[in-house]
Amino acid sequence: MASRIQPRYSLMDYFLKYLLFLCNLVFTVLGLVILGLGMWGLISKESFAQEKISSIGTDPMLVLVTLGFVLTILCLSGCVGSLRENCWLLRLFSALVLVLISVQVLVAILAYTLQDEVGNYLRSGMLAAMVRYQDDLDLRFITDEIQSNLQCCGADNYRDWEINIYYNCSAPGVLACGVPATCCVDPLENGTVWNSQCGVGAQQLDEFTAQSVIFLGGCLGGISRWVEQHQGLIGIVSIVILGVQILPTTQNINVMFPWNPIVQNDIFNYAFYIIYVFYVIFSFLLHHFHLILFYIRGLYISHNFVNADIYKLLTLIQEN
Repeated sequence: MASRIQPRYSLMDYFLKYLLFLCNLVFTVLGLVILGLGMWGLISKESFAQEKISSIGTDPMLVLVTLGFVLTILCLSGCVGSLRENCWLLRLFSALVLVLISVQVLVAILAYTLQDEVGNYLRSGMLAAMVRYQDDLDLRFITDEIQSNLQCCGADNYRDWEINIYYNCSAPGVLACGVPATCCVDPLENGTVWNSQCGVGAQQLDEFTAQSVIFLGGCLGGISRWVEQHQGLIGIVSIVILGVQILPTTQNINVMFPWNPIVQNDIFNYAFYIIYVFYVIFSFLLHHFHLILFYIRGLYISHNFVNADIYKLLTLIQEN
């Protein structure tokens, strides 16, 4: 009976194996930490209580629980699979990564094509957070961070805070007809002390008077402007995240098939990485095409070139 052919392992095989193991081990621990924080947050706020279970879907801690669970299962399969050289676990890991990448690409496409629906979803989410502003510390923290960093107030404008029972003008408390302090233009009293009452009565002011006290614009517009101003950064981060997810899958191929001459061929590996690098560069250039034309046109003007036809051509391409 023919003896079984033993796979030949090179130094690169062992390097890829333990690199894949260590990377997945780190992210497994990270996933467990995130999962633990999410569960701790839900339990500490008694989110599973009968009177609160109906609103658990809007709890930010649920995002941490979901993210931690998916990250733990995904990376644990890659961690154990690479260490034990278990092809089934590695195939499961690769399949999950491919599904995750597909979902992210699909979400990105839907978010781009259904911008109005995404805007309505964000508006509903922020209004729901404003309703529970005083009752949920996590939603309060997120709302305050958005308003203070984007210098905005409410979803569409500052009068949206009428939806909150404490800031409603018919409320009996001192907060009636007011807005949170993070809506204030200058929330610090004398430049040092946080003035939590700076937004009291702001909803009763007309817009001309209110603009010197609070931010009038809504946060949905602020988020839209922030995304437009940081398109380049978002594109780079997206490409990096996609690359981080793709590269472990290529390492799995090497670990699963160390004896395959095609997979282990240096030309095969180098070709893949060269293609990947060109993909990143092409994606970057495609994403920043209009920005590059803007810089070229600026350079053209700064050097006092006189060919008006070229200038008009650059302007026309950028606008289209």
